Amino acid sequence: MLDHHLTDHSPLECGNAQATLAVSTVIFALRPDDESGLKTLWLPLVRRTRDPHLGLWALPGGWLPADEELAAAAARTLRETTDLSPRYLEQLYTFGDIDRSPGLRVVSVVYWALVRSEVAERASVGENVRWFAADSLPPLAFDHNRIVEYALWRLRTKVEYARIAHAFLGDTFTLAQLREVHEAVLQKALDPANFRRSIEASGSVISTDQHVAGARHRPARLYRYEERASEHDPPEQTF
Repeated sequence: MLDHHLTDHSPLECGNAQATLAVSTVIFALRPDDESGLKTLWLPLVRRTRDPHLGLWALPGGWLPADEELAAAAARTLRETTDLSPRYLEQLYTFGDIDRSPGLRVVSVVYWALVRSEVAERASVGENVRWFAADSLPPLAFDHNRIVEYALWRLRTKVEYARIAHAFLGDTFTLAQLREVHEAVLQKALDPANFRRSIEASGSVISTDQHVAGARHRPARLYRYEERASEHDPPEQTF
């Protein structure tokens, strides 16, 4: 399940056997769907250039060096494989099934990252790095389909009550832009009036004195998130 760019490893004693510790990251961004043009969730994958699973696509990641913190290793592997440095990086889950990697016990600490569309456009792509629609992935190496499915479930659960949508937006945004994020994540249309009432009642966003510049008709008002983080908000780590 490891990115082909990284080969350092850190074995952990597990009784009479050894387990190798690794980090992987699921990176979500909003990009237009090829057919509908509507924004949907996409993620970058790397092509494996060695066995096992030679030629299959996999999540960016690598072995954990003995002298590097987990979050720092996750951020580093992202920079090395995709050239991305996301504002939002959070530990997702630890996957450690015995048979998840042929011939080697690998325990992977998985992070997830959220990036804005304009940041995603700057990601390095090529023959061995490519963006894929998150809900229509090909068979991936190891258990990475399962990992992505879990990450999608977490994202769709958290976007309803936490300000996690902020990671896909700039510092200020319109309510229509915020609704677009929710619709892309939840894969369903939301009634604009009901969405506005729900967001305004939540107290999570604050109206600013600014409006969208250059609008033909009545310019939309810009909002920002309340400075005081909700107790439900996940931590953000910046690198």
